[in-house]
Amino acid sequence: MKRVILSCALLLAAVLGYAQGAKKPTIMVVPSDVWCIQNGYYTTFDNQGTEEKVPDYTKAIQGDADLLLVTSKLGELMAERGFPLRSMEAMLKRLKTEEAEESLTMSKETGAELAESPLDKLKRVARADIWMQVTWTVNRIGRDVSVTFNLQGLDAYTDKQVAAGSGTSAPEPAAWMELPVTLSEAVNANLEDFCNQLMAHFQDMETKGREIALTCRCWSDSEYDFESEVGGDELGFLIEDWVAANTVEGRFTTADASESRMYFEQVRIPLFNENGRALDARSWANGLRRELREKYGIESKLTIRGLGQAILTIGGK
Repeated sequence: MKRVILSCALLLAAVLGYAQGAKKPTIMVVPSDVWCIQNGYYTTFDNQGTEEKVPDYTKAIQGDADLLLVTSKLGELMAERGFPLRSMEAMLKRLKTEEAEESLTMSKETGAELAESPLDKLKRVARADIWMQVTWTVNRIGRDVSVTFNLQGLDAYTDKQVAAGSGTSAPEPAAWMELPVTLSEAVNANLEDFCNQLMAHFQDMETKGREIALTCRCWSDSEYDFESEVGGDELGFLIEDWVAANTVEGRFTTADASESRMYFEQVRIPLFNENGRALDARSWANGLRRELREKYGIESKLTIRGLGQAILTIGGK
């Protein structure tokens, strides 16, 4: 079985080698929900009276040596191709430490609580730009067996699927089958389409810009909110105008706009700035932070999640 998983890791890493960009995203390999539940790596919680099963990644990474083998091997191969791979095991340990040290997020200057609910625990675990969800199954029908695989590339912050591949090998007698060979045949039969999806995603970024998300919010003790009059207009509209002027062909969607929070999605930013330097969400949103400080005297704190999401909090550092 370890040979099957290792073959899956090698093939997945080869596919990811197609991804060439101005600034490559951090990737974290995670087992799919189905794989976790089928292998007993899940926990239950009460969702408004309904008991639901959710993946327990900590239990999976600590209890399954095969899964650790996959993530470790992918790390080596991805590094060779210039793609940084975030260790799920290391991120889970970091999350546990942070939870022990911090009970809530507060303003550095005033100690005021954020005017927003704490981040969802699962999203805080997902400290990578792309989740590569992996599923593999050995099917047994009488004396015959086949191997089914499923790969999904998910943008961790836009929740969009950017690539997918799946397939099942032809049944053959269990005594004859070599699992790595059978799995390779199943993947190769579907590999071209998966690669085309990846290439289409990167070509889309080249023509329409890199997609990110921007959240603007206020400290609860902030002097300003997004309905405050600043420079002849409401602060929220000034921010929206800046976003429109600094995106590729003005491509973005204002998904939420209230007194204390604004959320912009499908924000398309240039791959490079005027100096030829690759842009990510942090470097792009820093322009908005400087604009607010230098033009209107408004201080704000800029934080990020990976390359793809910037959070600007108005009213202090």
